[in-house]
Amino acid sequence: MKNAIKQVAITGGTHGNELTGVYLIKHWSSCPEEVQRDSFATELHLTNPSANQQVRRYIDQDLNRQFNIQDLNNPELDGCEQQRAKALNTLLGPKEDPRVDFVIDLHTTTANMGMSLVFNTSDPFVVGMAFYIKQKMPHATLFFHPSDRLEDNFLTSVGRFNGFLIEAGPVAQGLLNYQVYSETRTAVMHALDYLEKVNAGGTLDLPRQMSGYQFIEKIRLPEDSTGEITAMVHPNLQDKDYHPINPGDPLFITLAGETIPYQGDTTVYGAFINEAAYYDQHIGLSFMREVDITLNDVN
Repeated sequence: MKNAIKQVAITGGTHGNELTGVYLIKHWSSCPEEVQRDSFATELHLTNPSANQQVRRYIDQDLNRQFNIQDLNNPELDGCEQQRAKALNTLLGPKEDPRVDFVIDLHTTTANMGMSLVFNTSDPFVVGMAFYIKQKMPHATLFFHPSDRLEDNFLTSVGRFNGFLIEAGPVAQGLLNYQVYSETRTAVMHALDYLEKVNAGGTLDLPRQMSGYQFIEKIRLPEDSTGEITAMVHPNLQDKDYHPINPGDPLFITLAGETIPYQGDTTVYGAFINEAAYYDQHIGLSFMREVDITLNDVN
C-alpha cells in the first residue's frame, strides 16, 4: 500500500442544510495547512452550493443518491442535483477510472447518533481507517453497509476506494453546533493521519475485529389510506439510536396516544431515529443489526 494515496478530496455541503461540513470546508480553505500531509494532496469541495445558499437539503433530488454509475451516464437525468452529480463525477472521477483516490464526505444528522463512521466496503484499507479512528475516538460508532463501488449511489464512491462518510449529531438542520463541528474536525484529522501512515508503509497496531452495525431496512411512519402520517416515534425510542429494540417494545405512538409495538421476532437496533431529513419520505427510523466487522489482510 506504499504511496497508494496521492489525491484526497474532503467534501461538505452535499446536503445544503448540514452546515458543519460547509463551514469546515470554508475554514480549511483559509487554513489549508491543517489538512495538508506530506505524502498526498488534499483538495476541498463544497458539493451542493445551490442548496447551501437556500439552506435546503436539496433543490430537486438528494445529491447523495445520484452517483450510481447508470445514473451518472444517463443524459435524461437533468435535475439540479443530477447535473451536479455529473459535474462532480467529472471533477473527481470519472467513476470508472477516478482521478481522486479517496473521498471523505462530511454530514450531520438530527438524530442522536453521536459520531458515526459510515463505510460501504469491506476493503481492508477503508476498514482500517474506520478501526484507526475508532481507536482514537472510542465513542464513535461503526456503520457498515458494504456495496459494489460502481453501483453505490453515495458521493464517496466516486473515488478509487469506496471512501468514507462522517456523520455526526445531533444537530438541527441549518445550525452550527460546536461540539458536532469539533468532533467532525477531529475525525477528519485522524482520517488524514491514517492515510499518511499507510502511505509511509508503517505497521499500524489495529485489532482484527470490531463491532458495529449494518443497515437492514428503513421503517416508514404509520399512514392512513391517503398517505397522511398517523403516528410518530414513541418517546421511549426517541434519542435511543444504536440501542436494542426487542420484540414488543414501543416503536410508534399514534396521534391519539396509542402505542404501536415492534412486531418483529428478532432484536434490532435503531439508527436515524426521527431524522428530520427523512420526513419527506415518511421514514421514522432505520433498523440495523449488530455485526462483527473483520479487518482482512491487504492482498
